[in-house]
Amino acid sequence: MKIFVARLAGTPVFDPTGDQIGRVRDVVVGLRITGNPQVHGMVVEVQPRRRVFLPITRVRRIEAGALVFTGRLNMRRFEQRATETLVIGEVLDLSVRVGDEPMTVYDVAMEESLPSRWEITKVALFKGRRREPRTVDWGEVSGFDTLQKDQGAAGLIAAFESLRAADVASALHELPSKRRIEIARELTDDRLADVLEELPLDDQIGILGTLEPERAADVLEEMSPDDAADLLHDLPEEQAARLLALMEPGEAAPVRRLLTYADDTAGGVMTSEPVILPPNATVAEALAHIRQQDLPPAVAAQVYVTRPPTETPTGTYLGVSHFQRLLREPPSTLLGRVLDPSLDPIRPDFTLRQVHAFLANYNLVAAPVVDELGRLVGAVTVDDVLDHLLPDDWREGDDRDH
Repeated sequence: MKIFVARLAGTPVFDPTGDQIGRVRDVVVGLRITGNPQVHGMVVEVQPRRRVFLPITRVRRIEAGALVFTGRLNMRRFEQRATETLVIGEVLDLSVRVGDEPMTVYDVAMEESLPSRWEITKVALFKGRRREPRTVDWGEVSGFDTLQKDQGAAGLIAAFESLRAADVASALHELPSKRRIEIARELTDDRLADVLEELPLDDQIGILGTLEPERAADVLEEMSPDDAADLLHDLPEEQAARLLALMEPGEAAPVRRLLTYADDTAGGVMTSEPVILPPNATVAEALAHIRQQDLPPAVAAQVYVTRPPTETPTGTYLGVSHFQRLLREPPSTLLGRVLDPSLDPIRPDFTLRQVHAFLANYNLVAAPVVDELGRLVGAVTVDDVLDHLLPDDWREGDDRDH
C-alpha cells in the first residue's frame, strides 16, 4: 500500500482502545547514501500541544482518516536527532533534480516493505509555473542531501490547507525559524492573521518583523482588534506607531482605543467587535448574526442590544440577549423584549481577577463592558480571560517529562 505523507498531516491517531489521543504532524525518516530512506515513525501532537514520537513499529494500521497504534505512547517530548529528517517540515518544496531536469518536491510516498518496516519509495514533483505533476522512484532524484537557502513553501502550505489555524500555528512553531518565516510569508493575509493569533508572542513578533511594513499592517487589519492590540503593545513603540499609521483608519481606530487600557483590565483584554444590534431588530436577525461561521463560540453566545450607533463605542447600552433565550422565542419577536434584566455590565477598569470572578459567579462565557457614559465599548469572553491567566508559554505545552 502506497501512502503519500502530506495527506497524513492532521490525521487522527487512536490508541488500541479506540480513543483518539492526538493527530499526525510529521513523518520522521532517516536519509541514506544509498537505498530508500527508512521511516522511523510519526510525530504526533497530543494535548496540550505536546509533540511526541510514535515509532513506526507500533503502527498497527493506516487507513482513510485514522492511524491506529499498539502498546503505550511515550509522552516524552519529541527531539529530532541529527540523522533524522522531517518529511513535511524539511523535504516538501525542496528543489531537486531528476537527471538534468530541475524540479520541486510536493509530496513523497511511503510503502511497507516488510511487516512494520516502511520506506520512502516515490517522490511526487512538479516543474515550473505550470506545476505539471510527475511521480518517480526515490532513486531517480538527486539533491536531498543539499542544504537549500531558497526552499519554497507551496507544498507545505498545501499540506496545511485543511488544518485549523491553531494546528497550523503549532506546526509552524516546531519548524526551524527560517522555514517558519518562509511559510508565513506565503500565507494569505487573512490566513496568516488567524495563525498569528494562535502563536506564542515571540513567534508573532519574529514573523511580523520579517514582513514589509505595508504587509505587516495589512495582516494586523485582518486580526481581531484585541489580538492586534496585544501584539502591538509588545512591539517597540516606534514600530507599533508606524504600523498603526499604515493601517486603514477604520481598522486602526478600535485597536488604538484598546491600547489606551491597561493590559490587566477588562478593557485591555476585551474584544471590540461583539454581536451588537438595535432593540427593534428581530430574533431572526439576531440568530442569523450569531450563525456566522467565523465567530468564536464565546462571542456568538449572546447578542448585545444598544441604541444606535451599533459599532463600539455604541449608543446607550440596553442589555443582552442570550442565544438560548433567542432559540425559545418566535422569530418575529423584537430584541428589546427579550433582554436579560438581571445582568449588570462590567467596567473597563475591572481587574482580570474581578472579571474572572464575575464570569464564574454568573456562569457566563462572556460579559458586556460599558463605560462611564453608558456606551458598550466591548465584551470580555472566557477565552480572553484564560489567555491572560495562563502562563505566557502555555501554547508551547509542558516540557516536563511524564
